[in-house]
Amino acid sequence: MATNLTRREFLKDLGLLGAGITLAPAAVSGADIFDWDSQKTPVLNRPSWVNTSAVPTMEIDWDKMERWREWRTTRGSFAEYVGKERDDRLTKLQTENLDRWLKQNKPGYTLKDRALGIATGQGAGAQGFLQPKDVTTPEKLGVSKWTGSPEDAAVMVTAALRHLGAGTIGFVELDPRTTEKLIYAEDPDKKVMKIADVDQPTEDDKTRVIPKKARWVSVWTVPMSQETTKAAPTVLCQLTTGLTYTLNRSIQLRLQYFLAGLGYLGLGEASTNALGISPALGTMAGLGEMSRLNRLITPEWGPITRVFKMITDLPLAPTKPINAGIMQFCKVCKKCADFCPSKALSFDTEPTWQVRGPWNNAGHKAFYEDSTKCRAYWRQVGTNCGLCFTACPFGTKNQAFFHEFRNALVSATPVFDSALKAVDDWLNPGPANPELGNPFKDPEKWWKTTNLPIYGINTSTGVSEI
Repeated sequence: MATNLTRREFLKDLGLLGAGITLAPAAVSGADIFDWDSQKTPVLNRPSWVNTSAVPTMEIDWDKMERWREWRTTRGSFAEYVGKERDDRLTKLQTENLDRWLKQNKPGYTLKDRALGIATGQGAGAQGFLQPKDVTTPEKLGVSKWTGSPEDAAVMVTAALRHLGAGTIGFVELDPRTTEKLIYAEDPDKKVMKIADVDQPTEDDKTRVIPKKARWVSVWTVPMSQETTKAAPTVLCQLTTGLTYTLNRSIQLRLQYFLAGLGYLGLGEASTNALGISPALGTMAGLGEMSRLNRLITPEWGPITRVFKMITDLPLAPTKPINAGIMQFCKVCKKCADFCPSKALSFDTEPTWQVRGPWNNAGHKAFYEDSTKCRAYWRQVGTNCGLCFTACPFGTKNQAFFHEFRNALVSATPVFDSALKAVDDWLNPGPANPELGNPFKDPEKWWKTTNLPIYGINTSTGVSEI
């Protein structure tokens, strides 16, 4: 299928796809595409084409994986990797570009965009590793702590997190040989994350101590506005990420109070991206699959979401990894790599064990990225970009028939992946003028739309009995 489709060609190719599906072995039935099966993924209600698996679609060599020092990513060590001179030059360029585009009233960088960006960072709950000191425990209330099966606990925590604002929720049990290695050895602030045989967690100037009895991790997503993300790489897109982190700080704080109220520990992220590797934990919890983006792609929102986690000593029934055909599709698609302005993403057909630099954590087979190129472009454009998220075919609302049809087909018959990617190119072509800073879609259209969903996400998700 050609990538420069006319409307007539598009409709013709859809017909060809339909014929191919009819003739294909193990054809996708209507039930496969649209039925929901809560038994396939415990706790989560998902389409039947989202299959659970004993192992994730990302291959892992646990023997070669070590607990990672988060500050070794380009978030904490960019200047070390590129040199102080280049870091200073890029910082100066960032300030100059943002100032020039503000004064030029460039769409996505205007005064109203900047003002909304400042606003979205306000009102967050306090964020910390330890639970607040003023929590109300069962002991204070004169009752015993909550008890129940791990399955009951998983359902209970899921209900609580959904009410507090989380999207999808999963659980991982920590095993020293495997999943415990996804907890950071050192946090972004370089504090050592020590796992010790103690009763209570502690924190001082150099160390955060996690009790060995805290063996379970709650992992959850907070979806982002797809409309504003489509304005990448502008300020309007960046503030979407900021709002998600602001919302989650309140979710984390409230979950810590909830777990303490039950009589259990809730050890949270001390800062943004702290505690453990979010995409990896999300993969193990079955919230999505790793991808060419080297980030988590979910069946519900594609990559347009953020992943968060909390360690607890409340036993929780683990959820399983999934296989929805996403990683397989990424091998064919390469659209995010095409749209990456810095060409930081891999164009390889298959993932590899070979890392691209000291910012990558070895031990898993991935489409490793050159993070220094990515971060350098962030500085040039003045934001956190997001064009790869925007370009991803899975970054859609899945409300149109084609998107539901495509997702089911991707899972069941990967032979059509290249054709489906070509259709997405036609539906979601990106900016006509790829000049530095130009948005994927016009931000001004968003500002003129008043009938927007709350927080920019689908708030009707879930079941109503009314």
